[in-house]
Amino acid sequence: MDVCQEKIIHAEKVRIASDLLPKPHILGSLAEIFKSLSDPTRLKIVIALSACELCVCDIAAVCNISESAISHHLKTLRMLKIVQFRKEGKIVYYRLDDEHVNSLIKQSIEHASE
Repeated sequence: MDVCQEKIIHAEKVRIASDLLPKPHILGSLAEIFKSLSDPTRLKIVIALSACELCVCDIAAVCNISESAISHHLKTLRMLKIVQFRKEGKIVYYRLDDEHVNSLIKQSIEHASE
């Protein structure tokens, strides 16, 4: 059986593990980020952007879906500060918000590939 046969609380270990838990608002934000990345299209977008900055048209081509659908996904990713954009004339380019997001994606791919 995969549950404890005896009920023993290891107080010091519980304290150490509890101290590592983020504050509730941070935990909520973290859950939203992971929930957002659980969508295959948004995950494709983020993985593609981990390689280089792309315009909306490029992202649509990579994901093989409409620019309108890509824009909808990008809005969600922007709100969660996973991606950011810049405009150059009439073209909008997206990139990952920071190196933390890039590291998260790379580590997740490595973990899933093991």
